[in-house]
Amino acid sequence: MGTSLQPVDMLSPGANLNAYIQTVSSFEVLSAEEEKRLAEDLYYRQDLNAARQLVLSHLRFVVHIAKSYSGYGLNQADLIQEGNVGLMKAVKRFNPEKGVRLVSFAVHWIKAEIHEFILRNWRIVKIATTKAQRKLFFNLRGQKKRLAWLTNDEAKAVAEDLNVDVAQVHEMEGRLAARDAAFDAGVDDDEDSAWQAPAHYLEDRRYDPAAQLEQDNWQETSLNSLAAAMDQLDDRSRDIIQARWLSEEKATLHELADKYGVSAERIRQLEKNAMKKVRAAMEA
Repeated sequence: MGTSLQPVDMLSPGANLNAYIQTVSSFEVLSAEEEKRLAEDLYYRQDLNAARQLVLSHLRFVVHIAKSYSGYGLNQADLIQEGNVGLMKAVKRFNPEKGVRLVSFAVHWIKAEIHEFILRNWRIVKIATTKAQRKLFFNLRGQKKRLAWLTNDEAKAVAEDLNVDVAQVHEMEGRLAARDAAFDAGVDDDEDSAWQAPAHYLEDRRYDPAAQLEQDNWQETSLNSLAAAMDQLDDRSRDIIQARWLSEEKATLHELADKYGVSAERIRQLEKNAMKKVRAAMEA
């Protein structure tokens, strides 16, 4: 179906949300017969005009679902737009032969897109990554009607309802209660509070000169130790280690076996013995 499914601006609520809601509410609700005919035209004949009518007639339903997620502090127009994306996906996949109405089929796709948007934008740091955590996030937030923390009995009841461990309920409750903190102090913060910003006590040691010098010294020492250890090997063993471990294009046992006229097993033994000598020399 692709982008051709977006022939109108209805899929983008824009700044005037009230006007958008009034407009989508004016679209006629399809009867079961009309919906089936349009769905068949799309499913069997890829009729994009039929897809357009199916989408437009269900935009009001997206608005209804999006309103139920108003408690997350996110822009209502954004929630509706994400729900519209889910609606388009549902229309594209709808099979009229399944015997269900489009609205029943589409609710999963609409909510899935809204859920993804909420989880991406409600917090800077993700609080739910697995499927189980996401289910717990939305269910727990829906059941937690007051500001106080859950009692042990309430947590147990939620855990039983959602079929999860009590510890998971408490962990998710803590994540819900947490709030993002700015890394730098705010422009309006005074000197007495500005020092509490994470920028003043969290170090980025990647560019610490002392740490960089220490790393450079360690690398130089390691390279010198390796060179000294390699000098203690005979020419053949040194060449095997060089070819097997220190070259960009690693040689195979069979390639080295052909080079020295011995078996691949003999090359493996020589490599093993040489590595023992190198380790011993570097640890000395």
